[in-house]
Amino acid sequence: MPATAQRFLGDRRAAGYTHHLSARSLVPLLAYLRRLGVVPGAPPAPPPAGPLEELADRYRLYLIRERGFKEKTARQYVDAIRPFLRERAGPEGVDLVRLSAADVSAFALACARQQTPGTAKHTVGVFRSLLGFLHREGLIERSLIGAVPKVASWRGAGLPKGLEPADLKRLLASCDRSAANGRRDFAILMLLSRLGLRAGEVAGLSLADIEWRAGEIVVRGKGRRAERLPLTADVGEAIAAYLREGRPTNGEGRTVFVLAAAPYRALSRTGVSRVVASAARRAGLGTFYAHRLRHTAATEALRGGASLPEVGQLLRHHQLQTTAIYAKVDRASLRVIARSWPGAGR
Repeated sequence: MPATAQRFLGDRRAAGYTHHLSARSLVPLLAYLRRLGVVPGAPPAPPPAGPLEELADRYRLYLIRERGFKEKTARQYVDAIRPFLRERAGPEGVDLVRLSAADVSAFALACARQQTPGTAKHTVGVFRSLLGFLHREGLIERSLIGAVPKVASWRGAGLPKGLEPADLKRLLASCDRSAANGRRDFAILMLLSRLGLRAGEVAGLSLADIEWRAGEIVVRGKGRRAERLPLTADVGEAIAAYLREGRPTNGEGRTVFVLAAAPYRALSRTGVSRVVASAARRAGLGTFYAHRLRHTAATEALRGGASLPEVGQLLRHHQLQTTAIYAKVDRASLRVIARSWPGAGR
């Protein structure tokens, strides 16, 4: 069957097709055909190679069978702790007999130094789960979970990272607005950067949520709250251009944004973030995702003279404390209250 699939993909390439040319694109079709019993089932996965992979696979099965994890989540857990197992792997297997509290603390501290606070907290949490599994299986004599230190993480410790005006201009200019997908991407970027919508809110925006005569859109955000925002002229023009000359007439459902290639299903939250990431790379700005543009909308509002409560209204924050982080980047207001450094005028 793999040879037949490769011949099929080769024929598609030779015929000039530009979509669905990888083995991954055939996965849904092959799964359907296997359910019908017209093609053989998928070959069994090869057994784990080596002691390290055997132990990792035992942990994966424990997470699925004992903890009720889904396969994807279990594999993410295994990937997170594989560096620890690799450090202790040798020709004779994975050395866990001499594992000490100091070893456990050292690994957790290394994670805190090398990873972002959020990633480190996740890795350390997975590490605790692994240690519980090792003790349960009798692979270590005593539980070492208590030796895992907590990862320090303070709310609001970081700075919101918005784009500078010149970079935002480059990002928007990277969209080819003469093409349908370029008009779609431009409208998405405008909603994110001008109105501060979240990726999921853009993905869920319905044609019925746009009230053209009133100049408003209904945003369905967190907690299933529906809130109204003014539809600015530039954002409205971008959406209208996409609906007139970009959105397929046979697009499925009533969502505003759909996939650029058939089947024209609703664009997902992940799809919205991918649009941002692709535009950022085209503009030579590296890789970032949709939430960066929400920060951009807030910082642009501050540059324009908006107060923090007004920024909170734009972002639909229900507590001023949530918006307070943007006070750190309100340089104009900070200059007013900043005191001169002693001796700086000498």
